[in-house]
Amino acid sequence: MTGLGAVFRPQLPPERLRAVARLADESGLDELWLWEDCFREGGISTAAAALAWTERVRVGVGLLPVPLRNVAITAMETAALHRMFPGRAIVAVGHGVQDWMGQVGARAESPITLLREHLHALRTLLRGERLTTTGRYVRLDDVALDWPPATPVPVLAGATGPRTLRLSGEAADGTVLTASTPPDGVRRARGLIDEGRESAGRTADPHEIVVYLLTATGPDATARLRAELTAEGDASVPDLGVAGDAGTVAKAVERLAEAGADTVILQPTADEPDPEAFVRFVAQDVSPLVP
Repeated sequence: MTGLGAVFRPQLPPERLRAVARLADESGLDELWLWEDCFREGGISTAAAALAWTERVRVGVGLLPVPLRNVAITAMETAALHRMFPGRAIVAVGHGVQDWMGQVGARAESPITLLREHLHALRTLLRGERLTTTGRYVRLDDVALDWPPATPVPVLAGATGPRTLRLSGEAADGTVLTASTPPDGVRRARGLIDEGRESAGRTADPHEIVVYLLTATGPDATARLRAELTAEGDASVPDLGVAGDAGTVAKAVERLAEAGADTVILQPTADEPDPEAFVRFVAQDVSPLVP
């Protein structure tokens, strides 16, 4: 079965999250995803609020930029979410946008090394283990969580380039792919992730692939989709994004699933005129058409 969700984009003011989250919960949406984009909304704060306002929908943060975060804080906050809302929080970490990291003085000379160290330490701490490590970026001295999660917590990594995709397979429990990933890109990513899993001896471990799908619906859907793809420099990429009715969107979701996606998260355009209607469209119109 293919998981399905929607994004609450941080271009919306945070005070609109409550209505969207409650609608996602009531309409039967599988997952609602949030972004920690500079300099808009914090990932953990918005996730905690969305989880507190709802009863069943899973809430993902995709992703937390590791240059901004001490890994002990990431572990503490992730553990707290999982203890308060068991099984409903999804956390992904990643490089972050390098220009934004530079703006705040957090840009790492080796983003790959930082992400590798952060993933190792985060997964260790969330297992309830005590850790001392002296890495290039991550340094912990006899650190353990007083309140680790009661059950195992998957840690996902956002990845685009080949090295990061291999690292995600090696050191994370799942991978988040951006909306700039067409079906062929998902197949290539899956292959690179599997190379990393094999090198780390983790082929028997589950590894979820989450893919964002830029989606527009309504009378001006094609124009809005084209405008956003052009603004992102992706207008020439074939099979990227989808505009149309529920049947058209469901077929695009199926193509990503056939390419290797386990979960597809529909990402509205930044100028989506009605976020609540978009969530309702995903949950009630698209979801019944997706196997």
